[in-house]
Amino acid sequence: MLVVLLMIAIFVITIVMKGVIIVRQAEVIIVERLGRFHKIMNSGLRIVIPIIDKCREFTWRQTKQDYKGNRIVQVTTVSRLDLRETVYDFPGQKVITADNVIIVIDAIIYFQVTDPFKAIYEINNLPEAIEKLTQTSLRNVVGELDLDRTLTSRDEINTKLRDILDDAADKWGIKVNRVELQDITPPVEIRNAMEKQMRAERDKRATILEAEGKKQADILEAEGCRNAQITRAEGEAKSKLLVAEAEAEAIRKIQEALKETKMDPAEYQIALKYIAAFNDIVQKGDKTVLLPYESSALLGSVKTIKEIFK
Repeated sequence: MLVVLLMIAIFVITIVMKGVIIVRQAEVIIVERLGRFHKIMNSGLRIVIPIIDKCREFTWRQTKQDYKGNRIVQVTTVSRLDLRETVYDFPGQKVITADNVIIVIDAIIYFQVTDPFKAIYEINNLPEAIEKLTQTSLRNVVGELDLDRTLTSRDEINTKLRDILDDAADKWGIKVNRVELQDITPPVEIRNAMEKQMRAERDKRATILEAEGKKQADILEAEGCRNAQITRAEGEAKSKLLVAEAEAEAIRKIQEALKETKMDPAEYQIALKYIAAFNDIVQKGDKTVLLPYESSALLGSVKTIKEIFK
């Protein structure tokens, strides 16, 4: 009799313990009574009727990484629905661009459950539905773009995907917050061609910069030569002007000195140049000195100078 009472007590305690459920923060539990939806239990201490009430179970998927960095997808059956933002990292998908290039795109989607009732009863397998919807939407968006635009328009693709997924997943009680393309991998031959093109572009830019630098150097050198020629010409012009002014001043002074004589100032200048020329001829050391026929005029000029110094 005591054993029976003990077994009954244990059974009652077990039933009572199963009827008490603690729901953590940011989680909800769907309760069904006799197979039909009964209520949604939010965070806190909640009571259910064992056997009659049952927590609805559903399939959920999580992505983790092992110690080698490999991605592991775990599919489990759970009864608690997480209301926090969830990250789904989908494996790379093959997509064909508008110019018939097959590329592999790895995407991440950030979503959040806003209506637990719809998330459970409006779709059979929510994680798989989101993945398939993302794949098909990605193919549609990228199929309208060529390869070059696909590689340079990640923000545009992300925005289009988010709008499409958010609109389609609203029926499931899901809010799609962000969609990010992690990696876009073209075929090997396309990558090699792109690398060659980038090298050619860099070489082209280097050649252009070198040519522009040489051109600028030539321009500066030409401007420097021109400025030097202008400066030299200005210097020679000033020098000639100063010489001419000095000769004019000398002639004026000679003319004043010869006022009392009847000698022409021009003859005086010629006589001085004859003497200077004759001096150069003698300093060469030649044994034979040839004098021009007009040397008689030189002698007359010397006499004239002699008269001036008197």
